[in-house]
This record gives sequence, structure tokens and C-alpha cells, in this order.
Amino acid sequence: MTDHRADHRADHRFGGGDDHADLLDAARTAIVDRCRRMADDGLTLGTSGNISVRMGDRIAITPSGVPYPELTPEQICVIDLEGRTVGPGPVPSSEAPMHTAIYAATDAGAVVHTHPLYATAVSTLVDELPPIHYMIAELGGRVPVAPYATYGTPQLAAHAVAALATGSAVLHANHGATTIGPDLAKAYDRAVLLEWLCRLWHQAQLAGTPRLLPPEEIARVGELLRGYGQPRT
Repeated sequence: MTDHRADHRADHRFGGGDDHADLLDAARTAIVDRCRRMADDGLTLGTSGNISVRMGDRIAITPSGVPYPELTPEQICVIDLEGRTVGPGPVPSSEAPMHTAIYAATDAGAVVHTHPLYATAVSTLVDELPPIHYMIAELGGRVPVAPYATYGTPQLAAHAVAALATGSAVLHANHGATTIGPDLAKAYDRAVLLEWLCRLWHQAQLAGTPRLLPPEEIARVGELLRGYGQPRT
């Protein structure tokens, strides 16, 4: 069973001593858990994709090129907000520049970058994910397709940051998708939702011309979602 407490513990700022170690352990464990789920959830293939969690002025991020079934918490890298490696360990993900750029521009606590089949396919067909279902409101109401740029480049990072100014998800043209959230649980759930929305639109348009929802309905649902669920105690 997933320990969602690890996701939320990893959102807080680094402390010192034992607190520092506990937060880092929690972040690394949570990242490995989500990495091992990505293939089953249809979010990645092979070693593609990457996940990070921010903790104050440090970022825990997946290493480059390590197969997810073999990934251990100790292999999760730690970098600073400039992308410099903190301490010994594997080479961080090649997409670390995009993660650091997103954290610099947003209040995200976690970033999930994936290469899902349907999201990637949709990124080659449209300039923005059509509003085929009201749950697009959970992603900010619209999901733009950012222009193509080579992976790991400042251009890719800049395109992602610009697209995320309108919400919590972006499709990268001919590449994949990125979602953000206040914690890893939310960022990952949004990645799953984005792929479902892309698959829904893909399937519907194969059969004809899908009916889409107007902007005012998406905005209305967005307001409703802000108060959805059980009250917090």
C-alpha cells in the first residue's frame, strides 16, 4: 500500500540533522513508489519520464537511465535550485533543467514528466487539448501543447514554464507531458488524469466529431472542485 504521508512530509522545507534525513528518505521513497507505478498506469516506457519533489532549496529527482524496476531510494538524486548535484550519487535526469525552471516559476511541490501513448499522440494533432470532459478543470481548465524542443534543453524548459502559466499540465509536442502539484500525490494523479482525458478525446474523435464543453462550464466546475471532498479537520 502506498504511504501518502511520505508525499506530504516531502513537501516541507529541509530542516537539519535527523529532520533533514527523514524528509529526504520520505521524498526518495515516494518517488520510487510512483516510478514503479508509471508503466502499469500507462505513463511511460522503459526508462523514459522523470519525477521530482521540492523541499525548500533542495530537489529530489530521479537519476538518468536507471530502469524503474531496479530503482532504489538511495539512487534518487538531490540537486539544488540551480541544478547542481548535492552530494555523491548517480547522474540526475537529463530533464533536471525543466524541473528547476518549473520550481523557479511556480509554487509546485512536485513535478511529474511522462511519455504516455495517448498524451503524446494528441500532442501531434492539436495546439491544445480539447475540453471534452469537465475534469479538465482539475488541470486548470486548459492544457496547451508546448512547441517541440530537444529534450533536456533550456528551450524545452522555457516552453514548459510558459504553458504552465495557465494551469497544472502541459503537453510537449511530439514528446510527452508534464504535470505539477502541491505534492507528489496530486502531481501524479494529474498525470493519470491527463492521459485519460487524452485517450477519451482520441477515442471519441475516431468515431466522429466530439461535442466539447464551453469555457463557462469548465470555469463553473473549477469552482466546484475547489470545495469538493471531505472537510479537513
